[in-house]
Amino acid sequence: MSFRLFTRPVSLLLVLAVAGCANPNPARLIAQTIAPASAAQVAATHDIFIATNRAPTTEPGEVFAGGRSQQTAFAEVEISIPAVHETGKMELAPNPKVADPARYFAARRAILYPEEKQFEAALAKSIAARGGRALIFIHGYNTGFDAAVYRAAQIFHDAHYSGTPILFSWPSAGRTIDYVYDNNSATTARDALEETLRLVARAGATRVDLVAHSMGSWVTMEALRQLAISGDRTLGGRLADVILASPDIDLDVFKGQMRRYGVPERPFAVLVSQNDRALTLSGFIAGNRPRLGDYRDAQDLTDLGITVVDVTKVSSGDWLNHTKFAENPVLVQLLGERLSAEGELDERDPQAVVGQMESLVKGIGQTVGSAADIVITTPLQVIELATGQRRR
Repeated sequence: MSFRLFTRPVSLLLVLAVAGCANPNPARLIAQTIAPASAAQVAATHDIFIATNRAPTTEPGEVFAGGRSQQTAFAEVEISIPAVHETGKMELAPNPKVADPARYFAARRAILYPEEKQFEAALAKSIAARGGRALIFIHGYNTGFDAAVYRAAQIFHDAHYSGTPILFSWPSAGRTIDYVYDNNSATTARDALEETLRLVARAGATRVDLVAHSMGSWVTMEALRQLAISGDRTLGGRLADVILASPDIDLDVFKGQMRRYGVPERPFAVLVSQNDRALTLSGFIAGNRPRLGDYRDAQDLTDLGITVVDVTKVSSGDWLNHTKFAENPVLVQLLGERLSAEGELDERDPQAVVGQMESLVKGIGQTVGSAADIVITTPLQVIELATGQRRR
């Protein structure tokens, strides 16, 4: 792994300055007032079920803060998506005190469940109504609770996921300077995530999908490792897709986690990018140690039962190139295809994968490119995809 970005101190300061702007939005989730909007102005509403070991807060409209709690709390938030929404974007209100559902993502209401049993009952009802499927999203570093909820809603909406959406939110401080705090907070959350996975299974889910981003991948792998140690690594056969996007995990640590977990029955998918500036900084902080999310030797990972999706050449609205999976229209819809029972990407059939990719690209009004933008390395073969979504 190369760290030429840091050959001069000014480069590090530049990345820190940009990263410091990565989370500029205030922490308020529930607005004081909600502007009227017609049905035609709202594309959809999503009830996001939430499990978190964040500490609650009494700050107006915030619900949960960045502090840690010894107990897992449960909630449900209804988020509306405006009809003007563009795939891969989060249209957020400049003033969080005023919600305008016609133009921005808006939190319509929030329910706090005082007891786990009440949450489980509501979750079971939703899962039963959605065919027994559930998707759990685990956010990354420097993510406040409000940002986590909005990102979860955007992913569920843009991926066209048909099951029950669940957010597991661990106590990130939501500040760039608190990397070490966030790393320790992620460690405190692994038991809570393991318990949440078991709760979702008890609630009747027959298929549980996981999508984890950045440092959230560390929490996820630790929870899966603990399930394996307990002898229930697949949740009784319910665990389906595990997708780690830009995972901020030390490579050696990940290999150790996978050795304990064992080769998965269905290959985990890892999205990597060699131009992910956030992971470059993370590796620098960790003593120039390679991170899983920008590792170059895909074949080394496939031996562990991993499918590697290299998106280095794909464009993103994020200057750090750390949220490509959610912000690039093709990638977020490809994610939806992977998670869809009707359109499951069969990596054993390269032509089928290429055909589905071309359909996705054309579906968002793009022209299929001539050069490979996405390279998928599976335990069986390498598939190169041209998407017309190259990095500028």
